[in-house]
Amino acid sequence: MQAISNLSALPPPIREDERGVLRVGNTRITLTTVLTAFLAGYSVEEIVLKYPTLSLAEVYSVIAYYLWNKEVLDDYLHKAEEEAQQRRETFRNNLKNFDATLV
Repeated sequence: MQAISNLSALPPPIREDERGVLRVGNTRITLTTVLTAFLAGYSVEEIVLKYPTLSLAEVYSVIAYYLWNKEVLDDYLHKAEEEAQQRRETFRNNLKNFDATLV
């Protein structure tokens, strides 16, 4: 069983970009995108088909990391959704203000 002793765990392929957004591997695909698809019931293979810049290994690794760190990442997803909701609200308000200036 010497082969097993030579194995080492790799860190999950998650990186933080310049804006603080967590992305998978060297792609522009966000961690939120992958986890939201997984939580919606998509299989790893379906996620890779939808986002072909991701590899099977990257998606499996991200999902394993999520399952091991569910509480922390659920909190991250919740905060990301709150921020997205705030951005949508700001956009709607700006659009209303813009429309009002056209009348």
